[in-house]
Amino acid sequence: MNLRDWLPENSALTFAHPWFLLLLVAIPLLAWFRGKSGPAAALTFSSTAVLRALGKTSAARAGKFLRALILVSLACFAIAMARPQLGKSLTQVEASGIDIMLALDVSGSMLTKDFTIGGESATRVDAIREVTRKFIEGRPNDRIGIIAFASRPYVVSPMTLDHDWLLKNLERVKIGLVEDGTAIGSGMAAAANRLSDKRSKSHVIVLLTDGENNTGKIPPNTAAEAVKALKIHFYAIGAGINGIAPTPVFNPQNGKPITDMLGNVMYQNQRVHFNEAGLKEVAKIADGQFYRATDTKSLEQIFSDIDKLEKTTVSVKKYQQYRDLFPAFIATGLGLLLAQLLLAQTVWKKLP
Repeated sequence: MNLRDWLPENSALTFAHPWFLLLLVAIPLLAWFRGKSGPAAALTFSSTAVLRALGKTSAARAGKFLRALILVSLACFAIAMARPQLGKSLTQVEASGIDIMLALDVSGSMLTKDFTIGGESATRVDAIREVTRKFIEGRPNDRIGIIAFASRPYVVSPMTLDHDWLLKNLERVKIGLVEDGTAIGSGMAAAANRLSDKRSKSHVIVLLTDGENNTGKIPPNTAAEAVKALKIHFYAIGAGINGIAPTPVFNPQNGKPITDMLGNVMYQNQRVHFNEAGLKEVAKIADGQFYRATDTKSLEQIFSDIDKLEKTTVSVKKYQQYRDLFPAFIATGLGLLLAQLLLAQTVWKKLP
């Protein structure tokens, strides 16, 4: 156990005049000089046994104890001169005023393996989840929420500054929690509906999808017009390649991916296509920006670009409170000196 274990939380022990602590080095030197042999004896005896019998060994111990009291009191005075302070630092960081809703596509096609993570093949949803996690970690002062959508949207997390809790909910984003489909318009509308705080300086929607709208009650173009009217900054990211990629095999009866006995999704190489023109049109109507991500690196770069675009000044306030401890050390030193004087003049008083 060290000194920090005894201090209150967020507190630190500091010294206003630390150079006075050098006086502590002189105390052992003083003790050494006082303990050195005195001058040569004026009288010599063939034996000191008789003299030893007249004295008491406890007197020697008493003398050492009295000297120790003086040395410890001097150490207390030296520390007091260094002016020890128990400081408590408080930092208050105000939110940036940017509210961000992430609208993530969790339709069955997001299980297509045309991305990589750490050099290994990964699904689109895994890559998006990984890059989104880094994006959230890089913006600790923003309120961020997550909407996931397939045939209909659902709230993964409302907007929050508790990003640890947000990241735990992000890990729960999976395919198959709702019926399959791609309701881009409904996902956009649900995200926009969550951005209702008028006090916020800026509202942002980041849409990540790999397909075109094929279900939902709200058309994407209608949702885009609403996003523009609400003055929400809109970023649309189209994820996936145009070409051959391992895609999940779906059961034609229930529309769910077919799995083996171990629960692993079965894949087969198929040609995949992304409707870039449709999502570009949505971004144009919303007066937003469209990005194309064909691999993990380009997806990370897109998030980095968005991160740079949506910046604002964060207010940071720091408070420092100090409590001087030198009166306690002075009182301790004086108490030790008083105890030394009392003991020297009473219990351990030397007689002439």
